[in-house]
Amino acid sequence: MTKGKKRLGEILVDWGLLEPSAVTAALEHASRNRMRIGEALVALGNVSEDDVAKALASQFDMEYRDLERNPIDSAAISLIPEDIIRRHFILPIERRDSHLKVVITDPLDLETLDSLRFRLNVDIECCLASLSKVQAVVKAHFEDQTKDTLDGTISDLTQMGTQMGETLMGADLQASGRLADDDDGTSAPIVKLVTAIITSAVQTRASDIHIEPMANRVRVRYRIDGVCIERESIPKRMQNSVISRLKIMSGMQIEVKRLPQDGRIKMTVGAEEIDFRVSSLPGYHGESLVLRILRPESAQLGIEALGLEPDDKERFDRIIRRPNGIFLVTGPTGSGKTTTLYGALNTLNRPDVKIITAEDPVEYNFPGMNQCEVHEDIGRSFSVILRSMLRQAPNIILVGEIRDCEVADVAMAAALTGHLVFSTLHTNDAPSAITRLLDMGVKPFLVSSSVQAVMAQRLIRRICDNCREEYKNVDHKFLRLLGFSPEEIETATFQHGAGCDQCSNTGHRGRQGIFEMFVMNGQLRDLTFKRASLSELRQAARASGMRSLLEDGRRKVIKGVTTPEEVARVTVQDIEILDGEES
Repeated sequence: MTKGKKRLGEILVDWGLLEPSAVTAALEHASRNRMRIGEALVALGNVSEDDVAKALASQFDMEYRDLERNPIDSAAISLIPEDIIRRHFILPIERRDSHLKVVITDPLDLETLDSLRFRLNVDIECCLASLSKVQAVVKAHFEDQTKDTLDGTISDLTQMGTQMGETLMGADLQASGRLADDDDGTSAPIVKLVTAIITSAVQTRASDIHIEPMANRVRVRYRIDGVCIERESIPKRMQNSVISRLKIMSGMQIEVKRLPQDGRIKMTVGAEEIDFRVSSLPGYHGESLVLRILRPESAQLGIEALGLEPDDKERFDRIIRRPNGIFLVTGPTGSGKTTTLYGALNTLNRPDVKIITAEDPVEYNFPGMNQCEVHEDIGRSFSVILRSMLRQAPNIILVGEIRDCEVADVAMAAALTGHLVFSTLHTNDAPSAITRLLDMGVKPFLVSSSVQAVMAQRLIRRICDNCREEYKNVDHKFLRLLGFSPEEIETATFQHGAGCDQCSNTGHRGRQGIFEMFVMNGQLRDLTFKRASLSELRQAARASGMRSLLEDGRRKVIKGVTTPEEVARVTVQDIEILDGEES
């Protein structure tokens, strides 16, 4: 940047969009989370992404292009190779002789522009747009092609007849698998099918891919925003070939079919290099495979992105910066516990702090942390790793899960000897974590003196911003469950998603947490020491300011983040019990 050129924050202040104090706060947030100032301003909600893009355009003397008002001709997108568009989010607008006009999102990414000039032998003229709008254009252009590829590949394979199926599923599956593995990914139909399944899942924001053999077909389901959505089924005769291909990619033994196996796949999808954790489980109709899609950016979210209300966030910030003690996160599988803990560690990860983790398995790699993976088969259990890591003089310890008394005792001892310990438990709510530890056999004085706080959480689906609308036709039983009075029910206005292409007509897009923060105080420590009942602990916690999952969900409903039905879905075990309350 040349001397005298205004900084981004100064431009936004001059435009009247920010106060100087907000710029200072954003700079501190950017420094803590290793972000750019523009990203920090958007993350803190001070300005919109478009405002930042306009300010950057002004800062670098570039044209700003609103892609909604001035859409790009889909035919022009073919001017640049797809891999460049997907990897760098660059959109071509037009080409005239040796000049190419493009939309970019990062004016400092000079290396990519130089590479594009060299590859296409053209002069580049740039204009700027917000990243989210460029991503939307890329998704709109390529997603339909991906869907066509997946459905079309299945259709083509279905029409190939028995001969192709017999060739691919012959007796020597290992030889067939090797041929597929050595293939360039464009000729072997099964390779193309598996690639299409994975690519489609990534581009539709799925968290898991389920390949489930059934009596007469192989069902393919994607878990999107926590809900399974079925895709077109694979013909039964292709079952062995598809499963063998996935097992080869993930490093499993394809000849082993009677025992569960685990593996990993690393592959590039679009512009992202993504890890997949693969699990196989023998079943009645054949091996079922689940691919967990591990996106690094999902674990590197700041604390602000978790969805904590301001009072809970303030307590969360205060607790994770204590020098010692245990902080537990509880909830069922898939409730975002690991993401929350990684968010806390990402905040605390500094050169002067030593962090060691024991995980089963290590899902995301973080620079600056010492991560150790559990391997029970060679005796490297949680308890063994924990005892060893204490001799490494860490400041902060992450234990993937407290599963038994032995691990709990070592974790408690670490907390009492000057370490800050993070871990997870599987309980329904926060106070239940205390009784769960006592039931494991942990001594009450250890629990009462070492546990600093317990946070229970669930993930709720957010209302799609593109199709949100007001509606009053809410089932009253859900509103009464959330504590709305009859008067509030009559006067309040709620929101939901009507359904659109961006959310696959579900009305929801993305997820956010609801939380229950149980913070230890003198009274709760005394009750824990005396082995008080769960109801006594919960009552005392509520009296000291704990807000239940339902109550936090109510606040999200009032803010228009989600719907009453969604909060009830993730917090109530049996919705049918509410039917008896209908008047």
